[in-house]
This record gives sequence, C-alpha cells and structure tokens, in this order.
Amino acid sequence: MMGRFGTLVLFAAMLGLMAPVHAATTKKLEQPNGKKVALKSGGSTKAQSKPKLAAKSKTKSAVAPGNSSKLAAQARKPVRHVAMNDVDPGRLAIQSASALVIDQSTGQALVEKQPDSVLPIASITKLMTAMVVLDARLDLQEVIAISDEDVDWLKGSRSRLPVGTTMTRETAMLLALMSSENRAANALGRHYPGGLSAFVQAMNRKAAALGMYSSRFEEPTGLSSNNVSTAHDLARMVAAAARYPEIRSYSTTAEARVEIKGRVRDFGNTNALVRSDNWEIGISKTGYISEAGRCLVMQANVAGKPVVIVLLDSNGKMTRVGDANRIKRWMESAVGTSGRRSA
Repeated sequence: MMGRFGTLVLFAAMLGLMAPVHAATTKKLEQPNGKKVALKSGGSTKAQSKPKLAAKSKTKSAVAPGNSSKLAAQARKPVRHVAMNDVDPGRLAIQSASALVIDQSTGQALVEKQPDSVLPIASITKLMTAMVVLDARLDLQEVIAISDEDVDWLKGSRSRLPVGTTMTRETAMLLALMSSENRAANALGRHYPGGLSAFVQAMNRKAAALGMYSSRFEEPTGLSSNNVSTAHDLARMVAAAARYPEIRSYSTTAEARVEIKGRVRDFGNTNALVRSDNWEIGISKTGYISEAGRCLVMQANVAGKPVVIVLLDSNGKMTRVGDANRIKRWMESAVGTSGRRSA
C-alpha cells in the first residue's frame, strides 16, 4: 500500500499539483528585455529598470474539420510522465570539474559533481561584493572615481575604465555584475566605510551568515585565487543574491551604453545566455582566472522549476555554456511526456 501511495504522490507532483509553489517562486525572477541601458558616468542618471518578462502563453491552434477523431484517438494513448529520478544525470557528461543544480522549490539536488570541492571562484566573487554594498545602504547615486589602486597589478587584466573615470556607485555595480569590470568592483570596495580592509571583513561576515563555511574572500574582484568556495556554498550565495532586485536587474542586463570621459562606450554581458530567448534567467555571473577555469552561476526557471545552477572550473571557452544547455535539455526531457528514457 505504501508503495502505491508513493507512486501516486510522485505522479501528482509531476501533474502540476505543486505548481503554486513553483509559480510563487518564479514570480521573483526577472528577465532582461534585450534593450540597451544608457548611463552617464559621473552623473545621477539611474539604470533603466527592465520590465519583467511576461510568461509566454501557449495559444492552442484551431482544430481543422475532420481531425477531431484523430486527436481524440491520440488523447486516449497512454502517456508516461518521466520523473527526474527516472533519468540518470550521469549521462549528462558534465564537463565542468564541479557542478550542482538545486531545485529551489524542494531543496533537492538534481545534479551533483564534486559539489564540496574547494576551488577558486574568480569573478563569481562580485555577487558577494554587490550584496555587501547593498547591505550597507550606501547612496547608489554617489559619484566614485577609478584610481591607481583599482588597477589590476596582480594579473595585468585590461579594463575599459581609465584611471580618473568617475561614475555613480550604481553604474559601477552594473558594470561589475554585467561586464565583470574589475576596476569597478574594486572601487566599490575601496569606497566602503573603513576602506578595502573593512569591506573584505564584511564579505567574510556575510559568507558566514549565509552558512558558506568553506568559503573565503580576500578582495572584491575575484582576481585573487585565494577567493575560494564550493558549489554548495555558491548555491547559497546565489539564492541570497536573488533577493536583491538590483542584483537581479544588473546581472541580467544584456547591454549598456555608458558615457566615460565624454565618450559613449558599449558594454555587454559576459554570459551570452542572458540574450537567449530559450532561457529565463533571474541571476547571472561568470568568472575566469587561470587558476579557477571558466565558471558560471545562475538562478533560472527551467522546465517549470526555479533552480540554481553552479558550474566551476570548466575547460574551454564554451564548455560552461554547453554544460548549462545540457542541464536544461535534460530537465525539459525529464518532465516532458515521453515513452523513452532520455538525458
């Protein structure tokens, strides 16, 4: 009897009886509309808020005369709903060294690959940087400046923000999250009350408060390989970052035009998936340094489920994107109606 009851519960969940939970969570997700955001550095112009992406409605096609009997026959055919645990996630062939997919509505881990390995996280760090700035309730319209202290003397990475550039704190946060501008991120930390050392202490206090016990932050950009975490810890961080409207908006902005020293420059998102109509992304951040490989974290709505995806230490420029797309296809096939096992 208990076996039959368990089966009925599983089928009920797959048939959408838990949809209100998913829907309530999904409402929090915001999507970019693909439009550019125009900002002036040093000015008080706010980043344009992007409207929420309306859910795509599925309009039924009119049934042509004579086809109703055929459709009725198809409707009578038995349909098997494939549960997530019916499909082996090992067949996904995830290329990232560490990976984790969490169903936020249940807390269940759908995919795990070395999720507790402590690894450098590169610019994924900037999500923590943004949270600490917002927690301090600093004036986002205050003008801050890029100085020599913000230049990357560690890795020698390039920046499109020359020393002397001024911009609002809001613009600096947008460029740090969207385009992963290291000088903007460092300037955010340097202009924190108490300076950079106080900012780093606040980052580690925030990590501890979130239960990120295997994580350590040394600076606000991610250029240091001593900024480390695990996939499990980062899933907690991404879920926390999703509660900040500014981070949702800025991290998923596709493009922005920013006036820098009288010249307008175009900046793009480092995650190409935010421009894809096939993805509904609420939070996005990429990262790369040689020690960390290519990393990607997202909160997204996939196959009707709000999920957090963490991919660390991917080899190859497109591997992390390929892993994300494989996970998406697997989830969509698992909750679809099919008579075959697929992954």
